[in-house]
Amino acid sequence: MKGDPKGLHFATRAIHAGQPPDPTTGAVSVPIYATSTYVQPELGRNKGFEYARVQNPTRTALEENVASLEGGVSGHAFTSGMSAISALLTMVGSGDHVVASHTVYGGTYRLLTQVLDRYGVLSSWVDTSDLDRIEAAVTPATRMVYIETPTNPMMEITDIAGAAEIAHRHGAVLAVDNTFASPYFQRPIALGADVVVHSATKFLNGHSDALGGVLVATTEEQRDWFAFVQKSVGAVLSPFDSFLTLRGIKTLAVRMEQHERLGGAVAKFLDAHPKVERVFYPGLPAHPNHEVHKGQASGFGALISFDLGGFDAAKRFLDRLRVLSLAESLGGVESLISHPATMTHASIPSAERARLGITEGLVRVSVGLEDLDDLLSDLEQALGAV
Repeated sequence: MKGDPKGLHFATRAIHAGQPPDPTTGAVSVPIYATSTYVQPELGRNKGFEYARVQNPTRTALEENVASLEGGVSGHAFTSGMSAISALLTMVGSGDHVVASHTVYGGTYRLLTQVLDRYGVLSSWVDTSDLDRIEAAVTPATRMVYIETPTNPMMEITDIAGAAEIAHRHGAVLAVDNTFASPYFQRPIALGADVVVHSATKFLNGHSDALGGVLVATTEEQRDWFAFVQKSVGAVLSPFDSFLTLRGIKTLAVRMEQHERLGGAVAKFLDAHPKVERVFYPGLPAHPNHEVHKGQASGFGALISFDLGGFDAAKRFLDRLRVLSLAESLGGVESLISHPATMTHASIPSAERARLGITEGLVRVSVGLEDLDDLLSDLEQALGAV
C-alpha cells in the first residue's frame, strides 16, 4: 500500500500507507535497510536506489506514510525537527522576508535571528492569531509566512485558512508547524497550507526514543527541491530512526485519543486550582481562540502551559514532582514537564520573553498516557509546595 489510498480512513493509513508487505519475506514491518549503497545491475540502470544519502527504503516508507496522513504530494525525513525547518527555510534567500508567529519554538527563533540573519534573510515576529497583524507585517520582499498553531509554549491559535489567503495574495507560501496537533487532529494542507513541518521526535514517534523531522510538500516543484536539499546537505533520517518513527505512527490514532482525554482533564484541574494563576490550553472555552481552533481541528491535544506566578513557585513545584518528568521535549507516552524560560526558550532574550508572556513562572506540560488519577495526585502534591 503506497501513497494515499482512496477510501481508507486515517487509522488504517497510519498502519499501512507506504508499507506494503516485504516482497521477499512477506514481513508486515518494513525492514531496517542498514546499507550505505546499492549494487547497480548494469551501468546506467539501478533499482530505484543509488546511495543511502539520496534514498533508503525504510526512510521512503516513512516519507510516504506521513505524506499520506497530511494529504501532501511527498514527504521528506530529516535528522531532527530543526533539520527539517532548516531545509524548509532554503526556500528563501538573501533579501527575502519571513513573517513568523512570535511565540514559536526557541530553536526556530534562534535559527532565523542568529543564523539566517547573517545571510540576509529578514524576519518579522508577530501575533499571527491576529490576521490583521500578518497583513500589516507583509512586505514586497515577503516570501514565506511561517506559523505554529498551537504555538510553543503560549498555545496561541492561528486561523490557517485566513493566513493562507493572506500569504497567497502576496505571492508567499504558508508553512505550518503541525507538531503539537499532529495530522490526527489537524491537517493544514486541506486548509490551504503549502508546506507542513513536523518534529517527528514528538507525537509522530511518540515514545521519546528517536529524533526526526519531516517536511510535507504540496507541489512537484517543492518535492524536487526538498529532495535536492536532502541530497546536497545530507541531514537525512537514519534507517533505524525511520523504523522507530514508523512503528510509533502505527498507534498515532489511539495515542492521540488518549492524550486528548487526559490533556483535557489535566487542563480543567489546573484551571480550577487556586495555586495556578492562568492556564493556556485551546480546549478551555475561555481561551481567546477556542472557536478558531475548534473550527480547524478535531481535537485540542495534550499540551498545556500554566503560570504559577514566579520562578521560585515554579521551581518548588517542578522539584517536587514524582510521576511527571522534568525534561525537554513533548509528545511521548510519559508526561513531560518543562520550564520554558530556562529550557526550551532560553535562547530568546529575557525582555522579549517577558513581552510574549513566557514568564519565569510559566510551566509547560505534555500530558502522557499514565493513569489520570496518578497524574492529578502528583500535580496536587507538587502544587502543595507552591
